[in-house]
Amino acid sequence: MNQSNAAFVSVKLPVALVAQAREAAQPMRRSVAGQVEYWATLGRIVEHSGLTAQEAQTAIANYEDASRSASTQTTSQADTLLAQFMIAEADGSLAQRVREVVATNRSKTTGVVA
Repeated sequence: MNQSNAAFVSVKLPVALVAQAREAAQPMRRSVAGQVEYWATLGRIVEHSGLTAQEAQTAIANYEDASRSASTQTTSQADTLLAQFMIAEADGSLAQRVREVVATNRSKTTGVVA
């Protein structure tokens, strides 16, 4: 169906669902409405595939668990990186490394070793 010719109607959705759709839509470069439409299409496919409600609920729960686990892992990696940065800043090695990089870059542009 060509969306330029499609009729549209407004629907009230829970704020949490819209927030989840917004988050899920960004990596896929979809609009929020496009993401909700995508999920609705998946829902129709699940209903027509013969899955039981329990099988669909289990699949959704497994997906959400995996999603939460990935999110926690990403947060943990960011926290680790920040901790390493803070240690390097506190012990002066960060400032020393910055000075080394600046000196190296200067020597490349001027041909003079600092």
